[in-house]
Amino acid sequence: MINSMTGFASGELTTSAGELQWELRTVNHRYLEAQFKLPEGFRKQEPVLKELISSKLQRGKLDANLQFRPSAETTTHLEINSALAKEVIARAHDIENLLHIPEPLAAMDVLRWPGVIAENKLDTSTLYNPAAQLLTETLGSLTAARGREGARIQKLLEERLTQVSLLVANVREHMPVVLNNIRNKILERAEKLSAKLDNDRLEQELVMLAQKMDVAEELDRLDAHVEETRAAFNMEGAVGRRLDFLMQEFNREANTLGSKSADPETTKAAVDLKVLIEQMREQVQNVE
Repeated sequence: MINSMTGFASGELTTSAGELQWELRTVNHRYLEAQFKLPEGFRKQEPVLKELISSKLQRGKLDANLQFRPSAETTTHLEINSALAKEVIARAHDIENLLHIPEPLAAMDVLRWPGVIAENKLDTSTLYNPAAQLLTETLGSLTAARGREGARIQKLLEERLTQVSLLVANVREHMPVVLNNIRNKILERAEKLSAKLDNDRLEQELVMLAQKMDVAEELDRLDAHVEETRAAFNMEGAVGRRLDFLMQEFNREANTLGSKSADPETTKAAVDLKVLIEQMREQVQNVE
């Protein structure tokens, strides 16, 4: 089963220190690219988190957003450096005495002095393992979502592959009729011109014309590409690039079929094939 590169998942975990929440979004990309938005104190864990992601995903652009809401018991609180505050006040009074301009000192002026207020920060290192565990669980939900989307893509591809096989079978069945019609047209023109034709030469010309119009090889290759595409659906790992290459091969054979076409039905079949191939190619762009 193939996987899509598009998906979304979120996960939450409540700890004694607070609540952790991951939000993961992925879109199609040539290779795996992970971008993080982490709270202060978690950024040093980015290399570890990237390794976790690379163990689960192989292609796609991932936006990973971690939010942390501390509990009331662990909320950051402020502490006043009383010794420094007293020193600031004393030095302010000294300046007032020197200037002979007494002016009351506001409390907020003292608090704004660097170092007077010390912030008691939460130690987030205890949350590294819970955050990594939650990421692993959320990645599981993400891969499941990508798998469901991949199943829908595979169903669409299967439907179009069936239509491709039907078109190829119709063209193959129709080719003897095309050659016979061309033979009859040449004979009719010769009769209208009252021209006497050498039967051996006529047969040689018809053989050469048939060789130029022969699309059996292209039809065989189209059938082979259909089988190879279906085989890719059952392969392990990322198969998006393989499928993308096959779409290019499909398109090459459809173009050759159109260039060799000698009747409206074959031309229409070539156009219909290109439409189906383009529809598949658009879907394949989202396959991991």
